[in-house]
Amino acid sequence: MTTAPTSHESSRRRRRKNSSAPWRRYLRALGPGLVTGASDDDPSGIATYAQAGASHGFTLLWTALLTFPLMAAVQEICDRTALATGTGLGELAAKRFGRLGRSIVTVLIVVLVVANTLNVAADLVAVGSGMHLLHAGPTWLWALLAGIAITTLLVAGSFSRIAAVFKTLSFSLLVYLVVVVIATHHWGEVLRHTVVPDFTFNRASLALLVAILGTTISPYLFFWQSAQRLEEMRALPDGTDQARPLKTKGDREAVLKERTSRFDVFGGMALSNVVMFAIIATAADTLHAHHEDNIQSAAQAAKSLTPIAGHFASTIFALGFIGSGCLAIPVLAASGSVGLSGMLGKDWGLSLSPRKAPFFYGVVALGTLGGTALSLLSVNPIKLLVFVAVVNGVTAAPLLFVVMRISSSRSLMGSYVNGHLATTLGWATAAVMALAAVALFATGGVSF
Repeated sequence: MTTAPTSHESSRRRRRKNSSAPWRRYLRALGPGLVTGASDDDPSGIATYAQAGASHGFTLLWTALLTFPLMAAVQEICDRTALATGTGLGELAAKRFGRLGRSIVTVLIVVLVVANTLNVAADLVAVGSGMHLLHAGPTWLWALLAGIAITTLLVAGSFSRIAAVFKTLSFSLLVYLVVVVIATHHWGEVLRHTVVPDFTFNRASLALLVAILGTTISPYLFFWQSAQRLEEMRALPDGTDQARPLKTKGDREAVLKERTSRFDVFGGMALSNVVMFAIIATAADTLHAHHEDNIQSAAQAAKSLTPIAGHFASTIFALGFIGSGCLAIPVLAASGSVGLSGMLGKDWGLSLSPRKAPFFYGVVALGTLGGTALSLLSVNPIKLLVFVAVVNGVTAAPLLFVVMRISSSRSLMGSYVNGHLATTLGWATAAVMALAAVALFATGGVSF
């Protein structure tokens, strides 16, 4: 026989529930930032990190600490522009700059759309290669099926369903934490090289450092972070399908939204860098130690792990980049479309139907289906990724300049304009990416 709880017990239970409510609120806030961070670790990024570990051992682990504050600051700024204005970066750029500036930004975005399409092709090949490693069928078949399935999801799916799929795929990257635990044994070396930079200034090392920077701070993510935050704001049950900026909310609600969104962004960037760290450490303690130092793709890294770390490690490595590829492909296709649609004054958004946003969905379909077609033409995916790296290196700095000019404008941002820390880190990132672009050419990293 049970007895009814006393008033004291009921009060204590309510206090426990209320005290845990903020944590649940922050965990529920994980979404746009989490997806952005996870999509940064696409198969091409995974291949870059695997190559860093395979060729240089543990010596580049410190880059995970270096890039975290830079990418976190940039994505927080992009996120805050959406929160403060209820408007996308493309539309804000059209407002902030004159005719010449708008023309330059439009050209940069068009170039970004082309680069994203090539990256989609390379990632589809990686997904197909991963499925082939799992003995599920030929590479071309799975590249084709993945391209068609992703295009269908983006064009025909509801935003709530798409957001749920994206969030689920983000957690596929956690398998790399399992891999690093299985394959890594020299944790003392891992810790030392994480906190003590060890870098040899030569052509190969500098080119790889530039590749890591270009992979972690990719320009397509600027538009995606802002866009997905706006999609989330549009989907709020407040009686309107418009994104209500923070200035239209009460002070308490606005502060809470800014804090939870910042937690989401920082959490996503932390996931991205932890995965980067895990892949470099895994490749260093396995492939580098066994002189397997010429890794050209994520699939090759997974295959090379088999005789060293076993089939289980190889399989879950493959599952990780299959999941990350399925996430990154739609992000790549949609991000450029968001920016271009905004610059040209066209409606955009996965929450809108193709009938209401035909231009946006047309560019999205061009990216996914164009990438699918390229993946079937036996085009060398490594050459595609080298070209994409060049494009990202050239466009990152000027697009960061655009982001910083928008987020520093009090007329656009109001009281949510950049503070001193955001300004310092944002411009520092722009400078680093500009130097990376120069170094990319200086080291001969543009050869095909």
